[in-house]
Amino acid sequence: MVSMDRRWIPSLLAAVCLISSLNVLVSASEQTFYESFDESFDGRWIASQKEDYKGVWKHEKSEGHEDYGLLVSEVAKKYAIVRELPETIDPKDGLVVLQYEVRLQNGLECGGAYLKYLRPQEAGWKPAEFDNESPYSIMFGPDKCGATNKVHFIYKHKNPKSGEYVEHHLKYPPSTPSDKLTHVYTAILKPNNEVRILIDGEEKKKANLLSGDDFEPALIPPETIPDPEDKKPEDWDERAKIPDPDAKKPEDWDEDAPMEIEDLEAVKPEGWLDDEPEEIDDPESTKPDDWDDEEDGEWEAPKVSNPKCDEAPGCGEWTRPMKSNPDYKGKWYAPMIDNPNYKGIWKPQQIPNPDFFELEKPDLEPIAAIGIEIWTMQDGILFDNILITGDEKVAEEYRVKTWKEKFTIEKEREPSEDVDVPLPGELSGLQKKIFDVLYRIANIPFLDAYKLKIIDLIEQGEKKPNLTIGILVAVLLVILTAVYRVLFGSKKQPVQVAELNTQPEQDASASENNKEASDGAAENEKSGDENEIEGEDAAPRQRRVRRET
Repeated sequence: MVSMDRRWIPSLLAAVCLISSLNVLVSASEQTFYESFDESFDGRWIASQKEDYKGVWKHEKSEGHEDYGLLVSEVAKKYAIVRELPETIDPKDGLVVLQYEVRLQNGLECGGAYLKYLRPQEAGWKPAEFDNESPYSIMFGPDKCGATNKVHFIYKHKNPKSGEYVEHHLKYPPSTPSDKLTHVYTAILKPNNEVRILIDGEEKKKANLLSGDDFEPALIPPETIPDPEDKKPEDWDERAKIPDPDAKKPEDWDEDAPMEIEDLEAVKPEGWLDDEPEEIDDPESTKPDDWDDEEDGEWEAPKVSNPKCDEAPGCGEWTRPMKSNPDYKGKWYAPMIDNPNYKGIWKPQQIPNPDFFELEKPDLEPIAAIGIEIWTMQDGILFDNILITGDEKVAEEYRVKTWKEKFTIEKEREPSEDVDVPLPGELSGLQKKIFDVLYRIANIPFLDAYKLKIIDLIEQGEKKPNLTIGILVAVLLVILTAVYRVLFGSKKQPVQVAELNTQPEQDASASENNKEASDGAAENEKSGDENEIEGEDAAPRQRRVRRET
């Protein structure tokens, strides 16, 4: 335990009080929708009653945790479940963040683990009728089967000219993590048409909703299209080269001459053993004692190279080798010449595209419900902590609050697994709560100038739990500096980390803790690659081989 001078106790208490009061402000951040599955989903989520969906959903704990989620409980089944939102969410109104956690507890060889964000359904539609045909606005999440391995992002858009809905698929999406740990998937839709895909808080893909380079098909149709009524004229000649019609095959051209002929000048090497075979029975091989002629057939010794042939130029019947035929010319073809009637490659003429339209931003459909409609060969897929918010900071806070600790525990229990996310140090329950509060404090607007400094200190404290008190003191000094500047308009520069390194009145242990905390910003955590280790079965040993005669 870190020792501390009693004179620091009042400052520490003041820091705790200030943190508690600021926490109230942070907790007031507006969230649009959140489903934790802490309580049974009955009544909120409605399982489809359609005949195809026989998979049973369960309210279960994530393996090794006290945290509950929505579980896919059976293999090789179709599943469908939906929850209508209290209020419809319009992605056109501004920034929207879609986020949820999924854990593939038994892996994922073939199946989906994505969400469908449904648009308002037709009048009379009932949640129990939810199926694959229920129209959605956005589909997002992992999918893996055979050659498919990607995190989908698909949005449906209504063509304002044709009135048809078209699916626009993200090109080159990120792949799905192959381990059995909890991962959090985030899609951030910004007002500038940008969409960012995050896995475990790390950006894996950034795209533009209007770009044909990022989505297939492109949202904005081409201004012109080939005229479907335009037909190629019958006399249109697209051949750039043609055989010379005046060319004649030479009289001495023999198309039947072989490519190779026997070399008549070759002679048999001296010492060639005509009567010796290239292979002989292995003289050291004997018939196995358990060989049954009736069951296994007549036994024959295995063949080995004839040692006499190794010392001679060759064995067996000698034949002359083949050589290239100097008179070979092959089939005759007339030489090619420029086609005097060549008109180029024919293309239909372009006409205005009747479906063309221009948009400054996509006209995304509102989100009225969240559905999970999947087919999977695996059980053990656990969905949790589904969030829709208009604030990236809120989504980040939830990743820290609901995902990070679970991932840390799972990673520690599976040390042989390499994953993409850095592993924090071990923290007690109280320390976790303290650092969660500090993360929220770092996001308070009036601390923007100090945000990176505070986060650097927090991350160092997570890696070295014995620095908790030193981190609290350092963050308190940063906050007091910010408050002083706000109240008194001081031109003093933000507190530098170097100023927090030494405190003459602290004992040696506390001083060292503060120094380690301040130096932590320079340390980098290491992340590994995802590796899926597969075993190989040993091939069974054959009892014997029967020779074919």
